[in-house]
Amino acid sequence: MTCYNKLEIIILLPLGEHALEKRNEALENQTIQKILTNVSKVIVGKDREIIDILKGVLSGGHILIEDLPGLGKTTIVKALAKTMDLSFSRIQFTPDLLPSDITGISIYNQKEMNFEFRKGPVFANMVLADEINRTSPKTQAALLEVMEESQVSEGSTSYVLEEPFVVMATQNPIEYEGTFNLPEAQLDRFMMKTSIGYPDKEQEMNILKNFRLENPLDHLKPVVSQQDILNLMALVREIEVTDAINDYIVRLADETRTNNLLSIGVSPRGSLALMRLSQAHALIEGRAYVIPEDIKENVMLCFPHRVKLSAQGRMNGVSEQDVIQSILQYVKAPR
Repeated sequence: MTCYNKLEIIILLPLGEHALEKRNEALENQTIQKILTNVSKVIVGKDREIIDILKGVLSGGHILIEDLPGLGKTTIVKALAKTMDLSFSRIQFTPDLLPSDITGISIYNQKEMNFEFRKGPVFANMVLADEINRTSPKTQAALLEVMEESQVSEGSTSYVLEEPFVVMATQNPIEYEGTFNLPEAQLDRFMMKTSIGYPDKEQEMNILKNFRLENPLDHLKPVVSQQDILNLMALVREIEVTDAINDYIVRLADETRTNNLLSIGVSPRGSLALMRLSQAHALIEGRAYVIPEDIKENVMLCFPHRVKLSAQGRMNGVSEQDVIQSILQYVKAPR
């Protein structure tokens, strides 16, 4: 057994022959460590948050980052895109943004006498939907198909996006003026929801030093390739999940559907998201299998944004996070 620091991988159990070959390649190149180390040059003291977002990327899911302004939400997405050498586009969501500004539009070509589809900014490996809750629900809905099926339909033609395809959306808390609540159908398409949080005093001192002369993001170089990311995503799918673990996930989800404090419970898409994130967590931890602790570690990333408080829950003054935490304590994990 070879031990590295907390940002590196530990081999515990082998996978199949084909998976083992790819896994060894990832270990030899220290792919995950390279990503974390490179992003940490720009995002100071947020290793846990970077790892959480990386789990979402390797799981093939979309990520919602909600936090106060100025905490690095946009910067962390840009840093990840540069680090992974992925095509990147940014969409600044504003009240006057149109659906065609996101997906693209057909324009009539007078010379050819036909319509040509001009692809929108959503056609990229990593799409930053900046301040997604500042545009109208009509425009937000333009992302529903592409987030679910990784394709854009224009008339009778569907355009499939290149893998990996990840939407990373940022939003300010809903109590801020000039924002629109994301509908449940939109929220459910985000595999996870996370936040960055304030740095401590020492971390903020380091930020001031690092950014005194220039922005480190401007000089950030790719350290892994698109194929490296695809290999890791394939490895995530091969992490073993036993029936006992699946039963644990289903029991947790089912409790949200029958809890009196909630009016909307977790969908099967949410259960699948928890399984995928737990597989990615196990990979980063160096395991070829998911354990109950992986589920407990990731449930708060997957479930709270998918549920909605009932009238009784609002009267009791609890939050969605409080209810999920109580369910997590109540439902017994497999041994």
